[in-house]
Amino acid sequence: MTDTSRTARAEEGRDETGMERRGPRGDAERAEQDRDETGMERWDRNFVELLQELRVAQTGVQILFAFLLTLPFTNRFGDVGDRDKTVYVITLVAAATATALLIAPVSGHRQVFRQGRKPQLVRTASALAQAGLVALLIAMIGAVFLVLDVVAGLGWAAGLGAVIAALFVVLWYLLPKLIRAEGP
Repeated sequence: MTDTSRTARAEEGRDETGMERRGPRGDAERAEQDRDETGMERWDRNFVELLQELRVAQTGVQILFAFLLTLPFTNRFGDVGDRDKTVYVITLVAAATATALLIAPVSGHRQVFRQGRKPQLVRTASALAQAGLVALLIAMIGAVFLVLDVVAGLGWAAGLGAVIAALFVVLWYLLPKLIRAEGP
């Protein structure tokens, strides 16, 4: 891309891939432009980075999902009350949803491979990953609540479940917002 077209995009509030700048000054986008890569190279890099991030989340959600699938077949599961069975169902569905959403970008890539649709794929995969993380958050909180309710009782489950929920929200959402607000 020429310096003239970069300047024109910068004045429009967009980076060289046409994506709207989100930061107040666009510092991150200017840093991206300093990488000396084409727009398609940037989309390729963004997709590879996204897939690396998804590998971590996929492993966690798959282990949680497998654990949840085995619970009804244990001896003690029949003794849990209606509340815990309801929490279990919600948690299982959230884990299944997270699994589907976090694996979807891989399937999507296979469907549009070599069709020149990397920008659409990256945007869609990013949205799916965000939704998958929300479903994973629900599943994690539900699993913690369920185990604590059976082991320690409702009071502990509610209290520690709230603490764990707050921890996830702070680490997954608030901390990145703070980092983003600081700029490069």
